[in-house]
Amino acid sequence: MLDRAPSEPPSAAEPLLAVEHLSVAFRTEHGLVTAVDDVSFAIRPGELVSLVGESGSGKSLTSLALMGLITDPNALVTGSIRYKGQQIVGMARGKLQAVRGDEIAMIFQDPMSAMTPVYTIGWQIAEQLRAHRKLTKKQARARAIELLGEMGMPSPAIQVDRYPHQLSGGMRQRAMIAMALSCDPSLLIADEPTTALDVTVQAQILRLIEQLRRDHDSAVILVTHDMGVVAEVADRVMVMYAGRIVEEGPKPPVFRHPGHPYTEGLLRSIPPMRGARPHRLIAIPGAPPSPANRPPGCRFAPRCAYRYEPCDRDPPLFRRDRQTVACYRAEALLEPVGR
Repeated sequence: MLDRAPSEPPSAAEPLLAVEHLSVAFRTEHGLVTAVDDVSFAIRPGELVSLVGESGSGKSLTSLALMGLITDPNALVTGSIRYKGQQIVGMARGKLQAVRGDEIAMIFQDPMSAMTPVYTIGWQIAEQLRAHRKLTKKQARARAIELLGEMGMPSPAIQVDRYPHQLSGGMRQRAMIAMALSCDPSLLIADEPTTALDVTVQAQILRLIEQLRRDHDSAVILVTHDMGVVAEVADRVMVMYAGRIVEEGPKPPVFRHPGHPYTEGLLRSIPPMRGARPHRLIAIPGAPPSPANRPPGCRFAPRCAYRYEPCDRDPPLFRRDRQTVACYRAEALLEPVGR
């Protein structure tokens, strides 16, 4: 079982999380359907990385795979997920439960469905603390109240005894974050943590996530489709489309010089903060392909304004400095690095 006390922190050369050739497929009546296809990336301690893409691109499935939460008997998870050198794929259930919630925590997209409706939020936070920190009931409850206060929850000593349905969306999200942060995880996965929240609450939630990173040197994977949120908080950006990462790199070059037409389209859909405002935002035409019926070659080609003959073949990854792009338009400027 992974025990945090004697575990050694990763060296400067060793990533906290290393994902190599991760694929998630499902057995269906129409055959094997691959939802996440050959994804590789690494996360270092203290880094905030945004995983960006439209709904259906495979972001949430990738996050669930990192937590070992894909339990469907028809699912097939292959590849490698190494956390502090330990293999998550195929890890025994007991060891995995010791990692989840303690070493790796997740803020789910919908706290109303992620939290148990028949238990108070305080009980649910305390349960995790008692499981991983071996606290007494009294100690765990006191710590739950303290965490809710740190999350900006008004009157935490009262709110701790409320059920999820008795809280507003923003307060439920704060309770979910309190639960995720209760054991000071080394890696936090935040799956659309600001969805359906007003902009004021969104800003507060993002500040809480940034505070975690600053206070505990935790790494954060922020899953979102909102490029405005990415521009606000991310160190590095991974753009996902149709189950694959099509562009990855530090935020400044990706935002200033996007190499993939899909990244360019996402950035053009952000309303400008300065200068003349367009009469209509520029949308990406069409819709993402179904995992069961993806086009051959470049998966973005049917929606791409720059499509030409090489796009009928599957593009490799090309590198420019620390930026990688899966697009043939980048071939003249970048060095091929394979896939």
